[in-house]
This record gives sequence, C-alpha cells and structure tokens, in this order.
Amino acid sequence: MLKQWAPYISYPFVISFCFILHIALIYLGLHLTLSTWIAVFFGLLSIIALERYTPFRAEWIPKNNDWIVDASYMVLVQILLVKFLTFIVSIALLDIFQSNGFTIKKLWPAEWATGTQAILMVLIADFLRYWLHRLSHKWKPLWRLHAVHHSPHKLYSMNVGRFHPLEKSIQFIFDALPFIILGISENVLAAYFVFYSINGFFQHCNIKVYLGPLNYLISGPELHRWHHSVKINESNNNFGNNLIIWDLLFGTWHLPKEIKVEQLGLINRNYPLGLIEQLKSPFIKGLDQEEND
Repeated sequence: MLKQWAPYISYPFVISFCFILHIALIYLGLHLTLSTWIAVFFGLLSIIALERYTPFRAEWIPKNNDWIVDASYMVLVQILLVKFLTFIVSIALLDIFQSNGFTIKKLWPAEWATGTQAILMVLIADFLRYWLHRLSHKWKPLWRLHAVHHSPHKLYSMNVGRFHPLEKSIQFIFDALPFIILGISENVLAAYFVFYSINGFFQHCNIKVYLGPLNYLISGPELHRWHHSVKINESNNNFGNNLIIWDLLFGTWHLPKEIKVEQLGLINRNYPLGLIEQLKSPFIKGLDQEEND
C-alpha cells in the first residue's frame, strides 16, 4: 500500500516535513545555519532512500564512480565555491557599497512575514534564472559551460550539483547576489535555501513521482526529465529553477502525457564525465556537439 501511494505523497511529505523540522530546530534554540543544514541533509537522505525503494528507471541507478564525481561537484562547487562567493560579496562588495553611502535595503519589504518574503524571493530569483537558463541554451559561450550539467546519461538526486564553477559563479550573480545586496535577513535566505535544495534534489531524482496539479507550479522531476532529453526540441523547455510558472507564461512548458523521455544527455555520447575533464571541456570548441565516433 505504501509503495502504491509513495509516488503521490513523497514530494509534498518530504518538503513539508523538512520545513517543519527546520522551524522546530530554530524554535528549540539551534543555530540557524545548523538547523538549515540538518533539514536539507534529512531531505537528501529521504530522497536517496526513496530512490532505492521506488526507482523510476533501473538504468539510472548510479554506480560508485557516479557518486564520487557528483559528490565532488557538490562539495567543491555547491558548497565551497558558493561559500567563497558569499564571503567575497558580504565582506568586500557590501563594504564598498556602505562606505560610499550606497544602499537599496529599503526596496525590500523586510516587515513582511518570513514565509511571504521567501515566496517573493523564489518568484524573483526564478524569473532571473529562467532567462539566464534560456540564454544558456541559445548562446554558445554559455551553452559550452552549461553542457557540463547536461552531460550525464542518467538523472539521480546527487547530480543536481553538476555545474561548471564558472557557470555557478554566473548563476550566483543572478540568484543570490541581488538579495544579499538588498539586505534580506538570514531567516529568509535560510527558508529559500531549504526549498531550493530539497526541490533540486527531487528535480533530478530517480524516483517514481507524480505531482499532478503541482506540475503547473513546481519545476519538479516529471518536467525536468524532459529538459535533460538528448533531443533539442524537448530539452529546450522547462527552464524553471524552482517554479514552472515562467515557462507557462512564456510558452516553454512541456509535459507529454502518453510517452516517457528516452535518452538523456548530449549529442556527443562520448562527452567526458569525469570532474577534471569537465573542468576543461567547455574550452574545447565543438566538443558538446560532436557526434559519436
């Protein structure tokens, strides 16, 4: 019975429980950073367990080498690089702004409830990331960086973090930077991070998930799998980072009802998948477009 209902309840249950856990830990006096990471880590463990319990496709189950490469990306790019960029912005850039009397903090509705501010942040951040993402599929210099993210032939929770460091830095400019400059509170940023992280793990998960009406609001796994299709006419859709509403508004929402996505990845099936090779691959002209040997 549980296996039968899991595809329908796993996403809302895990997301809701992690938010409740996050709030409860703060209420109990735990440091905000620690309560945020515990909630996110619990969400990741839950999704990994669901991938083993009810996998969407057996051929997408990761091998040991997949785990090693994607865990390296997660630590180096998603954690250490983002921490470094945040430090640079917080210490250097904000100090320069403040010393010159430049501030735009009054533009943000800081008096609103934390949850309402977090929803507004998701809406704005997704709008910026939507257009950056579309441009990354159209403009070759950005695509060569973004091709690293599209290189895997399978989707599972941990490869959500597979981004070239240069692309992640560009995303930071469109994602976190405007809100740091606006002076958004740590509580709002933490709430955004919990949703952003857990939804991202779900987006790439190898789990049988049926979101139903949520597919018109959330950029979840059913939609995102089509975005990773090897077929260009299928992958040039569903650009939403967390929400799918901008795709609906601008005509890039794609979810066929009767068929499932086939091959994932790039046209070049021999595109390198190792960490070191992928750090160099965007600078090898045409590598992402080469046909199989």
